[in-house]
Amino acid sequence: MENPLELDLKLSESSSGQSSADNIEVTLAIPETTITTEVRPHWWDHIRLGKIGLFSASLYLFILAITLMKSGARGITLLIRNLGIISNGANSLGFGWLFAYLIMSGSPVAAAALTFFDASVFDKLGAFTMITGSRLGASFIVLFIGFIYVLRGRDRATSLSMGTLSLTVTATTYLPGLLLGVLILNTGLLKGIQLNSGALLISVIESIVEPIAGVAAGLFPNWVVFLIGLITILVSFNLFDKCLPQMSLKESRIGWLSRLVYRPVVMFTLGAMVTMISMSVSISLSLLVPLSQRGFVRRENVIPYIMGANITTFIDTLLAAVLLNNPDAFTVVLVEMVSITVVTLIILTAFYRPYLRLSLKFTSWVTKSNRNLAVFIITIFITPVILMLI
Repeated sequence: MENPLELDLKLSESSSGQSSADNIEVTLAIPETTITTEVRPHWWDHIRLGKIGLFSASLYLFILAITLMKSGARGITLLIRNLGIISNGANSLGFGWLFAYLIMSGSPVAAAALTFFDASVFDKLGAFTMITGSRLGASFIVLFIGFIYVLRGRDRATSLSMGTLSLTVTATTYLPGLLLGVLILNTGLLKGIQLNSGALLISVIESIVEPIAGVAAGLFPNWVVFLIGLITILVSFNLFDKCLPQMSLKESRIGWLSRLVYRPVVMFTLGAMVTMISMSVSISLSLLVPLSQRGFVRRENVIPYIMGANITTFIDTLLAAVLLNNPDAFTVVLVEMVSITVVTLIILTAFYRPYLRLSLKFTSWVTKSNRNLAVFIITIFITPVILMLI
């Protein structure tokens, strides 16, 4: 192999045949080197126009969907009342719970609850309990994904424990939050807090979406308009999901974050941020299944993450309340956020260790045998049905 530094010694003989130091010729050959400088991309090179377009489309469809559902809900008020499926707070709680099971998402159901309230289908209590039910049902998607992993041959306990824990944590925070929220609603404590810029936002939106919503209302019956709005909001969330960066676990440096999962504050903040960015608690909680399968998170570390996600999941519902231009609807969502936040902070600061032990013990019991799992599944399905029949 040729040496990059070539040292060529040439000895020239003298006329007498003897070598002389003066006649030594030294040649030092150094290869040419090219010095390159790293060109850093400009900030505008990171802009993805396609992502921006998808985000704009998802936001517009979300606004259009709320407008369509608002228009359609006012027309089907009499139908819902005649059917008698929602006559009290327990009925609306069970209805929101089952509705979220059906469409595998809680945000559209929460938006529907606000449009029903705006159409006077039920009062503030009914809207509040239906939103609570939508969040209870939204956690089922995590358990459903766990079942898919089991069918693919993955570890049963690991796959199902995240879904079981998500449902357990959601129920044990939302149900006490329900009681606190009802108390706050009855006292009118947060009624005076409103978003002042909501009127300006509404005036801009009306000029953009009202023409299309008006055409749909003129062509189809009210129940069809509401259904179109519900489908549209599902499409808007799907488009928004596509706006999020698609990164592998290695690229997103989850391995580095795994060293921080032992800190409840970090996990709580992470859950809140992921849900706020994705605007879907179903997405943020569903991430727990593959992460647990790859060993990045464990059951004892995810409870604060779930709690944080369950608080910021109301961001899109709060926006829907602003779009309805209904101050009472805004108050209902605000009370929901405040009550869940208060209950969560009390658990994290005062009862976290015993709460952690009991939650993990219950999760282990559920995933221990098929019988226990069947009891759990039957319970989470029959409970909202019973609430509907009360």
